[in-house]
Amino acid sequence: MALIELKCHLGVGPKVSGTALVTDDNFSARYDLDRIKGIFSRPQHKLAGESYVDRILVVNTAKGGVASAWMLHEMASRGMAPRAILFNTVNPILAQGAALANMAMCDRFADGDVTRLIMSGDEVEVDPANGIVRVTR
Repeated sequence: MALIELKCHLGVGPKVSGTALVTDDNFSARYDLDRIKGIFSRPQHKLAGESYVDRILVVNTAKGGVASAWMLHEMASRGMAPRAILFNTVNPILAQGAALANMAMCDRFADGDVTRLIMSGDEVEVDPANGIVRVTR
């Protein structure tokens, strides 16, 4: 078993851990998800049919704005949200949505493209306050 420690920009939300779900695709809570079933529903999305609930979601960047931000809060209020979302880059509006939802979110990884540094199935601990993500594989 290998432990990898990744450094990123300081994030928002609580320290959490869970199993990674990774894609180099982008993310929109509004257009990519069936928020009732807890799955990626847009057929063209690389994670179509996959459940994001209670996962550490690792994606390239955020799409959308205000609607996606408030949807994070709505998903969290129903227990149908990822535990954390890790991005290569995220916009300020979605980061504010994560803060409102009390969801862990980090971006800008010093070691490179986070969608290549973490693999689906890895166990991940996200520590947003310290800008550290620990990966066990």
